[in-house]
Amino acid sequence: MSPTRPERADREAPNAVGAVPTGADTAGADEVEAVMLAARVLIGVAARSVAEFAEEITLPQLRILAMVASRRSLNLDAVARSLGVHPSNATRACDRLVRAGLLSRRDDPVDRRNVMLELSDAGRDLIERIMSHRREAVESIVARMPARHRRALGPAVLSFAAAGGEIPDSEAWSLGWLAEVPEGGELEQAMRKATKALR
Repeated sequence: MSPTRPERADREAPNAVGAVPTGADTAGADEVEAVMLAARVLIGVAARSVAEFAEEITLPQLRILAMVASRRSLNLDAVARSLGVHPSNATRACDRLVRAGLLSRRDDPVDRRNVMLELSDAGRDLIERIMSHRREAVESIVARMPARHRRALGPAVLSFAAAGGEIPDSEAWSLGWLAEVPEGGELEQAMRKATKALR
């Protein structure tokens, strides 16, 4: 990629964000490039948040915490299947998180042969701090946008998310994102509205 390409994309991105759909069946190259550039920015936000907390947790460990946080609790077999690793590898990784005080273990009340994993208070606090770091980074970026483009951003991004459909949990966990969408509230209502508009 040439050194001048990001500057060109920076000049074009605001127009793409503020653009009104024309009803065409296919996306234009400018719209695709704008979303690709935005994706790079968001990946950077995620990567920097991992680097910020590197002394407390590694990316593979963060994936496990995000997985458990999204499901409230998981057994070791489910962790191994989701990570695509041998159960012994998952056990060792989870043991390290338990020793670090970020996960807690308990017997499954239904099947005592299973060990259930849950976030400890420290693990929950770490996840919240990482997500807050990402939220603040995104807020800072959005605040630097012109006001007219900020007003168009929310509906455009919600429409994009609705068009993208359900994201597999494994993809959400890959950079430590929580897989769940909060129940209720304005976000869920906006997502339903955006999805309905696509039909």
